[in-house]
Amino acid sequence: MSNAEASPEVVPCESTRSAPQLLLPRLVPLGGPRAQPVRRTLPQRSRSLIGAWCFIDHYGPETPSMAVPGHPHTGLQTVSWLFAGTIEHRDTVGTTSLVRAGEMNLMTAGRGIAHSEYATADSDVLHGVQLWVALPDRDRFTDPRFEHHVPTPKTVGDARVTVFLGSVLGSSSPVATSTPLLGAQLDLPAGARLVVDVDPAFEHGVLVDSGDVEVDGAPATDAQLLYLPTGATTLTITVGDRPARLLLLGGEPLNERIVMWWNFIGRTHDEIDRFRTEWQTQTTAAEGPYGTFPTAWTSVLPAPELPNARLKPRD
Repeated sequence: MSNAEASPEVVPCESTRSAPQLLLPRLVPLGGPRAQPVRRTLPQRSRSLIGAWCFIDHYGPETPSMAVPGHPHTGLQTVSWLFAGTIEHRDTVGTTSLVRAGEMNLMTAGRGIAHSEYATADSDVLHGVQLWVALPDRDRFTDPRFEHHVPTPKTVGDARVTVFLGSVLGSSSPVATSTPLLGAQLDLPAGARLVVDVDPAFEHGVLVDSGDVEVDGAPATDAQLLYLPTGATTLTITVGDRPARLLLLGGEPLNERIVMWWNFIGRTHDEIDRFRTEWQTQTTAAEGPYGTFPTAWTSVLPAPELPNARLKPRD
């Protein structure tokens, strides 16, 4: 998925530790005012990362209008996870794949990739999340690649647990990650209480898709993200009067200062400027540092103009 804002916010990122905090979403039109609206909870000025997770867009349920032409990425991985609907993914390493509910598509941008995302014609409703993971410095120029994984849900007490990255509640994903990560969907009935054993070295985020919950006594509701710092060995999730669907995300703090602008992650202003220039050049060439454009593409997204000020990591 692209950050398709005309004037993307400058949000340099670094991992910090703080008390638990509630992060509220802001509405962003994906691809323009008439396109798919998404609720963005990460990054924010008050928090840029949770582990290496650096971007969370939450959308639907609604009639799909997602139509994101080819666009670039560097230095990150995209994790596509749907609750309902289907999206067609095409990329410049030759992949054509469908993103379906309960199946994870993981795209590693590394040194550079481009992809497109379109809701399929048979999708009556589109509902899901788009997540980004910042690659550590040692891996951020790796070759681009694409992976698909279908996790098997597991019942733990009253909860239905689907782990797509990492390990939790007795389930594990075989998908390798550059830094220790956790990604899981939790479905819980009204009134449920679930105690989750977690790695104390991890920061955690609980994104509420639907329902009213408390995590270690901190409340959150629809489309809100609750951040919990390192140190906890358990998380206690209590559900209110409605069934709840949550995403549990986590990871060791990245401990690297990164600059994220538009669809690029780098370490300096000059790197971001180079990534942008290379993409702009390739938009008229169809082949270059971001791979070879699929023949099905009829258009690609141009990069916005860089801001007047130099991009800097946050102090």
